[in-house]
Amino acid sequence: MDTRWTYEVGDVVKLKKPHPCGSHEWEILRVGADFRLKCVDCGRQVMMERRAVEKNARALTKAQK
Repeated sequence: MDTRWTYEVGDVVKLKKPHPCGSHEWEILRVGADFRLKCVDCGRQVMMERRAVEKNARALTKAQK
């Protein structure tokens, strides 16, 4: 399990594999056992298990406060 980062709503996570639209970046909309992610490029929303997000995350951009 990757515990390098603390994931919060509004953060943008860069994942290993691209979405079919070509974007690697996802905005976090919900955090818990599952994450709700929104593609930054096309706006598609998906649910992913926390473990899958933590395993495939390559970078994290914190939300502006």
